[in-house]
Amino acid sequence: MLSKRLIQFRLHQFIVAGLLLLACGYAVAAKQPSMAPDFTLKSREGVNIKLSELRGQVVMVNFWASWCGPCRQEMPLLQQLFDRYQSLGFSLLGVNVDEDRAAADKMLSDVPVSFPILYDDRSKVSKQYQVKAMPSTFMVDRDGRIRYLHKGYKPGYEEEYQQQIRQLLRE
Repeated sequence: MLSKRLIQFRLHQFIVAGLLLLACGYAVAAKQPSMAPDFTLKSREGVNIKLSELRGQVVMVNFWASWCGPCRQEMPLLQQLFDRYQSLGFSLLGVNVDEDRAAADKMLSDVPVSFPILYDDRSKVSKQYQVKAMPSTFMVDRDGRIRYLHKGYKPGYEEEYQQQIRQLLRE
């Protein structure tokens, strides 16, 4: 019979291995694009933002958390994409999943962004989108269909994002 310490050690190894896999990330193109679940969330400015009201634009929905290192690394790169493509019909929604908004706001004071930040502190929207990795990024076309999904983040994803944004803007 395994000792309690050995079981705890094996469980710890399993959790670490799972987290490493999530941190590596991957991207998938949707074979059968499905409609992005509609949602309404309050922004950090206190305004309700509804995804369906952005129909006609290409929308990146990026789920992130303050405790997520790759999220912190990715945030300035998302800001660059937002700055570059916003005038062409591109929107970016940063959906924070922290239960405590203060943690998100603290990170945003360290890594400021101008794109809308929305709070999903009860994980209602992240459950609708079946978010399993941080960050998770959904590319939504002008018709409201999810066309691409990125789970996790690793350097270079921003180049894929840019290609996908350009393609969806041209459609």
